[in-house]
Amino acid sequence: MKKVVLSLAGVLAAGAFAPEASALPVFARQTGMACSGCHFNHAPLLNAFGRSFKSSGYTLMGAQGKIEGENVSIPDTLNMGVLATAGYEKIQNTQGKWSLPSSGGELSIFYGGRITDNMGFLSELSTVGAAAATGAAKLLWMPEVGGAKIGLVLDTNNGQGVAHGFEVLNTGAVNVHKIAIGQTHINAYSAAQWMGTNNATTGVSLVGSHETGFFNFSAYDVAPQSMGAGASNMPLHYGRLAGLFDVAGFDMGAGVQRWYGNTNAIQFNVAQAAMLAGKYDATVFDVQAQGEIAGMSTGLYASYGVAPVGSMFGQGTLPIAANAFKAKSLNMAMDMNVGFDLIARAALRRATNGQDGLADNAVMIGVIYEYAQNVELHLTRTNNYGDHYNPAMNAAATGLGKATTSLLAEILF
Repeated sequence: MKKVVLSLAGVLAAGAFAPEASALPVFARQTGMACSGCHFNHAPLLNAFGRSFKSSGYTLMGAQGKIEGENVSIPDTLNMGVLATAGYEKIQNTQGKWSLPSSGGELSIFYGGRITDNMGFLSELSTVGAAAATGAAKLLWMPEVGGAKIGLVLDTNNGQGVAHGFEVLNTGAVNVHKIAIGQTHINAYSAAQWMGTNNATTGVSLVGSHETGFFNFSAYDVAPQSMGAGASNMPLHYGRLAGLFDVAGFDMGAGVQRWYGNTNAIQFNVAQAAMLAGKYDATVFDVQAQGEIAGMSTGLYASYGVAPVGSMFGQGTLPIAANAFKAKSLNMAMDMNVGFDLIARAALRRATNGQDGLADNAVMIGVIYEYAQNVELHLTRTNNYGDHYNPAMNAAATGLGKATTSLLAEILF
């Protein structure tokens, strides 16, 4: 138990400050459109056009030139983009930390785009860590079938989860389209992220997308591409169904996510000591509404997730051990453009931690200043509270930070 407690504290500290992929200027270059063409309120939240572009497999072209011939149509330039983050973060009971690009913060190069009329690619090269490595790679084949896009996605990533294969809602269903930077803050607004579903995965997805909804059925394993040997089979499964509709001028989405299956290290050609074997079981329901309230562009997001006893999901962090108790989390959030290039954010979490069965709640407030569409300054504070953080109720709570305050800049070009 002591080892689990120490591991949890370490993962919480690291996860709160971990870099994450975000919006991608590589596609702004390909389409010739500004960031606001695809994003709602601010990057990386998607609007209806952004969902359509992603559903196309990143194939839409703008004014950029193409190399075309018999059965070939590609951009005349391999498009690239850079994501850098920098800032300062203070976690209660720990020393404050500065993060600079590639030194605690993120410095990543993205490349990809159109391969054919219905095939696209996206990859990330990250400089974070001991050596540069591929942070994620995704190949999409999305042909049109009866007015819908239905195809296959091959995806591997080091921290976005199996939903990274295909997801277009902004509820935190995947650790990409989110209202905040920093895992502690993201966990306050998203049940899927609090469950710890943003683990490293490698998988194959059958995907379908239409203006009225989408699905994603995946076979995968908890295996980042950095492990090298790769999975010899994919014993875990993921299902996603969501509907898209309009209600009183609000762009709405609602759906369900389901993770299930068991895995262990012998699924690999070479034993993978870094992989955590076990049962990966969770269900999340989510809903979003994006529109205007009192003349201000506003996004409302809610999700509810459960994970049973024995699941690796449901402890408010990346998987470290099987649940001793049933875990559950109700999360609600608002993201509002209040004018003057300012976006106000707030979130609430009411959860029961699967490690100890105790309350694991949070309140998050924050503001984003958009210096430019591709330069954002985030000021965010999350207060965690409940018996999970009370040493009198939970010995593992000793030394864990209840509050996290972050001032972070995100720059994309």
